[in-house]
Amino acid sequence: METLNLPSFEYKIKHSDANVMIFDALRRKYVLLTPEEWVRQHFVHYLIGSLQYPKSLISIERGTTYNKLQKRTDMCVYDQQGKPYLLVECKAAHVPITQEVVRQVSVYNQVLQARYVAITNGLEHYCWEVNFETRQFQPLPGIPAFSDASL
Repeated sequence: METLNLPSFEYKIKHSDANVMIFDALRRKYVLLTPEEWVRQHFVHYLIGSLQYPKSLISIERGTTYNKLQKRTDMCVYDQQGKPYLLVECKAAHVPITQEVVRQVSVYNQVLQARYVAITNGLEHYCWEVNFETRQFQPLPGIPAFSDASL
């Protein structure tokens, strides 16, 4: 897998038939190692290890409904009251972060209403604070650390 612009971590890999699997500490099971999963696992460990987010507040691939369509969010961090706080969209490293990707995550966030939205392909990372009253996205210089969060 490609070297990413995120801290490295101790990961567990196993082979199952023709598939390569990586252990997901949040879901507590091995999952198929795709290029997007490689980015997601690195970003999860970045949130936990570098930004000090508790594992218990992070959810992976949770289902949501938008315009009667079932969608899955890549990652969502919740506050202590169980409300979405940070919505994260992960893409494989070879997938550029385009306006379409920004639109995708903002559509998901219309339902979830997380205060922050982040997009990463493991090489580039973008984060915005969302003001739902003005419908504006304010770019941030980085992902807020848990200690900075008003959770």
